[in-house]
Amino acid sequence: MSASQESRGTCLCGAVSIRVTLERHDVSICHCRMCQTWSGGPMFAVESDAPMTLEGEENVGVYASSDWAERGFCRQCGTHLFYRLTQGQHYAFPVGLLDAGEPWAIAQQIFIDEKPSFYDFANDTPCLTGDEVFAQFAGSAGS
Repeated sequence: MSASQESRGTCLCGAVSIRVTLERHDVSICHCRMCQTWSGGPMFAVESDAPMTLEGEENVGVYASSDWAERGFCRQCGTHLFYRLTQGQHYAFPVGLLDAGEPWAIAQQIFIDEKPSFYDFANDTPCLTGDEVFAQFAGSAGS
């Protein structure tokens, strides 16, 4: 995607809706154990550093899943809404939550060292281990 575009999404019951501006239609696949537990499999996410708009915020629950991140969900229907870093404005949104029909493309797989052996993706993408992901974030924290 060459220009930024607003994407919208809503939870299953309609109590929460999200609007976010995306610069790219890149999808990252996270194979970490926490995402597997949260999503029932790998998490397919689009990422953004742009502020998001939430409607129905009173229906949003937030779970601090680590010292550096938290996960948002609809308190009414349980839909996963976002993963966000506690520092800064970095969000990851489940790609299935956002508008259908976008030209999504898998750009990378992360925590590949935690991926179960019972599935593989045919896409030829960069694959990072958990240590490589943490090293990237540590390197960008000093910027």
